[in-house]
Amino acid sequence: MNAPSPHLRSGWTTGSCATAAAKAAWTTLCAGHTPDPVTITLPGGKQVAFALADHGLTPNGAWAAVVKDAGDDPDVTHGALIRADVSALPPGSGITFHAGAGVGTVTRPGLPIPPGEPAINPVPRAMIRTALEEVSGPTPDASVTISIANGEELAQRTLNGRLGIVGGLSVLGTTGIVVPFSCSAWIDSIRRGIDVARAMHLPHLAASTGNVSERSVQALFNLPDAALIEMGDFAGGVLKYVRDHPVPRLTIAGGIAKMTKLAQGRLDLHSKRGLADMAALAELAKKSGANNALAQRISTTPTVAEAFLLTTNAGLNLGDAIAGQARSVALDVLDGAPTALDVLVFDRTGQCVGQAMDQGWSLDAPHESQDRKRR
Repeated sequence: MNAPSPHLRSGWTTGSCATAAAKAAWTTLCAGHTPDPVTITLPGGKQVAFALADHGLTPNGAWAAVVKDAGDDPDVTHGALIRADVSALPPGSGITFHAGAGVGTVTRPGLPIPPGEPAINPVPRAMIRTALEEVSGPTPDASVTISIANGEELAQRTLNGRLGIVGGLSVLGTTGIVVPFSCSAWIDSIRRGIDVARAMHLPHLAASTGNVSERSVQALFNLPDAALIEMGDFAGGVLKYVRDHPVPRLTIAGGIAKMTKLAQGRLDLHSKRGLADMAALAELAKKSGANNALAQRISTTPTVAEAFLLTTNAGLNLGDAIAGQARSVALDVLDGAPTALDVLVFDRTGQCVGQAMDQGWSLDAPHESQDRKRR
């Protein structure tokens, strides 16, 4: 995980906000008063207080709402109003969870919550259970409905639709705290995407660094949306998870510069973690047929894109060399996992300019028949 800057403010997960709202509403119902601020216990044991945005009574219970503060993290739910409605159930009922407006419902297997359940993850459920027990003692009997204002619209900016979560956002969080600009949420979404694809028994997944490579690889292999993993810069996150949770076939797809970094052994492809080694790229170009003069020019070229253009104009296929070396790096990370692996390199227009395919595969052969053959 990236270390947060000391100048950046941490925030609270949707799970923490939902817990605070639920505890305030349950206190109103059980004790006849509404705590504001309301204090909850995070999974690590720390107690934190939340101010309420609003609260009230309903014919069957009580409700309270909290405005989410994600700190300085670029979270789509920052500023969202998260509401909890609670009502008492008959003794022995336990706690039931329900999706209100703006909270999604799980429709596919492979996620921590089974299909048909509201997309309220296990840790937030446990946090809410603990919060209600702090008010009324062990084994409370309560119905808890979580809502997120404009959640269905906000969910369109997330991967929920691809994961099979329909109707709104997920109530998430494992620590209760949002670390600014951390990579944990992205890597978690990568893992959940792989989990869903595995549960659907999809034979072929594609992990891409960006929109262009994703659209191109999807069209190339006619893949369903559920087979697409939005990898971003986290090639290592994908490969390490697939190593421990194998899939039949994985294609890594990305732009020239990012695939060059993977070829040079970088598993985090973000520019902040380092630029491509142009001297190393020049050596790779020599193996592809570049003469000493061209290799020297490549070693002093400021960008991979410009170096790639030089080799293309010289009639050399540097893309295949980049893909081949990147595949070797990726195979080392997979460490013998039973997964067929391809690496494809795309230019900015979406044209495939480099490939290294698993044995028995070819971009020139019908892909659907190959998939059936390998199942």
